[in-house]
Amino acid sequence: MKKKIKVILLILVVLLSTGCTKTLKDPKTNKPVTNPVTGQSLTENILCQPTDKDTIDLYKKYKEEVDISKLPVCKNFKVTSGGYEGLWNSIFVKPLAWIIVNIGNFVKSYGLSLIITSLLIRLIAYPITKKTAMQSELINKAKPELDRLEAKYKDKTDQESMMKKSQEMMMVYKKYNINPVSGCLFAFLQIPLFIAFLEAINRLPAIFEENFIGFQLGTTPLTGMQNGNFIYIIIVLVVGITTYFSFKLNSSSVAMEGQANMMNKVMVSMIIVMSLFMSSALGIYWSTTNLFTIVQNLIVKRSKKLNG
Repeated sequence: MKKKIKVILLILVVLLSTGCTKTLKDPKTNKPVTNPVTGQSLTENILCQPTDKDTIDLYKKYKEEVDISKLPVCKNFKVTSGGYEGLWNSIFVKPLAWIIVNIGNFVKSYGLSLIITSLLIRLIAYPITKKTAMQSELINKAKPELDRLEAKYKDKTDQESMMKKSQEMMMVYKKYNINPVSGCLFAFLQIPLFIAFLEAINRLPAIFEENFIGFQLGTTPLTGMQNGNFIYIIIVLVVGITTYFSFKLNSSSVAMEGQANMMNKVMVSMIIVMSLFMSSALGIYWSTTNLFTIVQNLIVKRSKKLNG
């Protein structure tokens, strides 16, 4: 099983190294070019043409770095637009961008399309994420026996005792059909998904230029609040609350004790701080996936109670 995890990580490293978002920089100062209105750092390798006048003027100023006239308009973007750009872009970023664009064209909102796409991907991945939730419930069921095992070997640190403890623990896992590794599988899948959404958002002007339910999707909550628009605090609060409950519901009682519980709180705090600096679009994506996780785990917990 460890070999499988190493293979997955190796594949991710190879894919991620074959392409990424490039920030547009001023050739004289080597500093990122930012939109003065939204505060967003512009992307050099955007996938389609922007429509915002200020953004277009900025790109025209740096025509030697990126010629937007050669790009398709966003509503006509295709997976093949721009040619081959490496495995990562070809397998993840461009297909994801194409899906968001086409759903956005259908529903007449790229912000809503971002939410729909997030939910569709989570529905496709539901068989895997359901197993993760089930593992937490099974560990809760096995907790009394695992606690007795910990007490039994509490003061024993010799190699023979540790081996016996490991063997007995595996017997408990087998008894309750627990697979510790399966609970980590979706965590590995979330990394490329998160990065792919980040890149699709940053490289699709159709997304980062749109205003959606009062939020400019390319603006970070910090920039929005600095400009006096405190409605952006809602995104930070929603990200924080949904992250907390998704972590709480997706962790077993065993995992939520002691240092692990503190680690979860630290991670939630870090994500809240990070949400201040990530675009509103990414905050909406993150909150959507969290809400899906919360609903999914509540359903799993309810089904376990009904089934005894």
